Amino acid sequence: MLVDSCIPIIPSLDLEKSLHFWVDGLQLTMANPMRREGRMIGCLVHGGRLSFWLNERVGTATLPGNYEGIRLYWAPGDIHALRERLVRLGFGPSEIVDRDYGQTEFFVTDADGHSHCFGVATPGVSAL
Repeated sequence: MLVDSCIPIIPSLDLEKSLHFWVDGLQLTMANPMRREGRMIGCLVHGGRLSFWLNERVGTATLPGNYEGIRLYWAPGDIHALRERLVRLGFGPSEIVDRDYGQTEFFVTDADGHSHCFGVATPGVSAL
């Protein structure tokens, strides 16, 4: 393989606030913080085989009406426990729903407006 890994860059308006989702919510570990004039402008969050670079977003604090941000599809080990954790931490995840295409999923939008879908194979549904 020509590429060994990929670390997505996630833009953030307020990294300290974003870490609540990435570290407290998803239990990733923060490393390599970069600061400018005392303000965090970037850091790595990682855990297991996952790594993301959180980077200060440039521009206005007001998101355009058609802003979609990044979208990530996560495969949690325990979808119910993760959803309950996010609820306890004040995030507003959707209900868990069994989809027609064989996935059981819920969604949450983080403080930066990024959409996260958490999904697992629906028990008892076989792939085509």
